[in-house]
Amino acid sequence: MLHALRVGLLLGLALIPASWPANASDSTSVPVEEPGSPRVLVLGDSISAAYGMSLEQGWAALLERQLKETWDDSQVINASISGDTSAGGLRRLPDLLEEHRPDLVVIELGGNDGLRGYPTQKLEANLTEMAELAAQVGADVLLLPMEIPPNYGPRYTRSFRESFQRAASNTDSTLGPFLLEGIATDPALMQDDGIHPTVEAQPMITRILQPVIEELLGQHTSS
Repeated sequence: MLHALRVGLLLGLALIPASWPANASDSTSVPVEEPGSPRVLVLGDSISAAYGMSLEQGWAALLERQLKETWDDSQVINASISGDTSAGGLRRLPDLLEEHRPDLVVIELGGNDGLRGYPTQKLEANLTEMAELAAQVGADVLLLPMEIPPNYGPRYTRSFRESFQRAASNTDSTLGPFLLEGIATDPALMQDDGIHPTVEAQPMITRILQPVIEELLGQHTSS
């Protein structure tokens, strides 16, 4: 049951056309960073782009509200695009880093790569390069693993999963939890398409990710 729901979830990611979210960066000015006011850049696909709801209802916006309880001026910049791949994220990341100078980069990409049978060596290389680019501007990296349908075969499935582990290990990034753990298996928490999480599921995603994000930001701001 878990595999079937995750298969449907991942298949949906590839079917959603790419489009910039309404709150993606469109400013030419770089905000002045204040001490103790961390910025989190989220680079993801439709799951992080709040597909089927307003951006304010998505987990990234909810996370920002939670972080403000600790850091008043903290920001979460959601640069996610529905249907995006690791290659697309890699192309966009340099400009995003230059503009926002984040303290933490959350990478939630790779599901669409797997659906297309993209070579896992290239996926790993893209994830690694994104993490290295973020490190060059002094940002920490949280790499969120994705799932691949079992019908791709055990060899590809294993290599796909390990690509996230290797990329995190080789760049001293943090490998996070699967952000839909316990959600993808509950139809009540999925939209009518059976692919994307509902508005009600967004706080759950935030609760899954918030502890590790707060820990990384705490370490970053105190260093």
